[in-house]
Amino acid sequence: MSPNEKLLLLFSGVATLLFVATLVGRFLAARAQTDAAREVTRNLVERIDAWWVMIVIFAVCFLLGQGATLLLFALASFYTLREFVSLTETKPADNWPLIGAFYVMLPGQYILIAMDWYGMFSILIPVYGFLLTPILAALAGDVDDFLLRVARVQWALMLTVYCISHAPALAMLAIPGFENQGFLLLFFLLTVVQFSDVMQYVFGKLFGRRKIAPRISPSKTLEGLVGGGAAATLLGAALFWITPFSPLQAGAMALAIVAMGFLGGLSLSAVKRSMGVKDWGRMVKGHGGVLDRMDSICFSAPVFFHLTRYFFT
Repeated sequence: MSPNEKLLLLFSGVATLLFVATLVGRFLAARAQTDAAREVTRNLVERIDAWWVMIVIFAVCFLLGQGATLLLFALASFYTLREFVSLTETKPADNWPLIGAFYVMLPGQYILIAMDWYGMFSILIPVYGFLLTPILAALAGDVDDFLLRVARVQWALMLTVYCISHAPALAMLAIPGFENQGFLLLFFLLTVVQFSDVMQYVFGKLFGRRKIAPRISPSKTLEGLVGGGAAATLLGAALFWITPFSPLQAGAMALAIVAMGFLGGLSLSAVKRSMGVKDWGRMVKGHGGVLDRMDSICFSAPVFFHLTRYFFT
C-alpha cells in the first residue's frame, strides 16, 4: 500500500468514527434530563464538531503537501504564542523581545525545517533565542522584574514555537525504507495524542474517582489516565503499519506520547491556574484556545521526534 493510499484509508476511518460519534452525541444530548447531563453532552457535541473542523484542515494540508503542513503549524505556533503572551504581564519595554520572538525566531524555526537543516533547527531557539531575548530586553533599559519578564518570553518561545515545531519536523527524518512518509508519523503522533485526551475524558467521566492533582486539574483522574492511556497505547500498537516500527515498538512509542501528553497538559494547567484562568483562549469552540488543544503536543512532539531519530535514523 502506498503512503497516499494509507492516508486515504486513515482519513476515511477517522471520518467514519467521527460520524458515529456525532450520531451518539446528538442522541445523548436529546435524552439528557438534568442540567449536569445537558452540560456534559453539550461539551461532548462541541468537541466532536471541533474535531470535524480540525480533520478537514489536516486533510486539506495533506492534499496541498508539506508546505501547507508547515504553514499550518507555523500559524499554530503564532496563535499559541499570542495566547501565552496575552495572558502574562508585559510592559512596553518587552516590545522588542516580543518582536524578536514573533518575527525572527518563529519564522526562522519553520524556515529551517523547510530547508531540512536539523543542526540549526535544533539550536536556534534554545541557544540563539535564549541569548537574543535578554539582549533586546536590556537594550530597552527597564530593569524592573527583568529576569521574570525575560523568562516568560523565553519559556513562551520554547513551548509554543520550539516544541510544537517538532511535529512537522518529523518529515525531515531520513528513516531507511520510510523515505517521504513523514506525514504518516505526524498522523500517528496526532492520533495517539488526541485519542488519549478523548479517552481520558471518557474514562474519567465514567469511572473517575481518584483525582491526580485536584488543585491543578480537577477533571484529571487516575482511572481516566490509566483507561485512556491504555486505549491510546493499544491504538498506537495497532497503527504500527503506518510507521517504521514493529507493533511492540509502536506501542512503546504511543506510551511515551501518552505519558508526555498527560504531563504537558498537567503542566500547562498549572500555568493557567497560577494566572487565574480556565482556558488559554476561546478560538476553538468547545476546546478553549489553540494552546488548550496543543498542550499535549507541546510536550510529546519533541520526545517522539528525538526517540524516533535516535533509534530509527
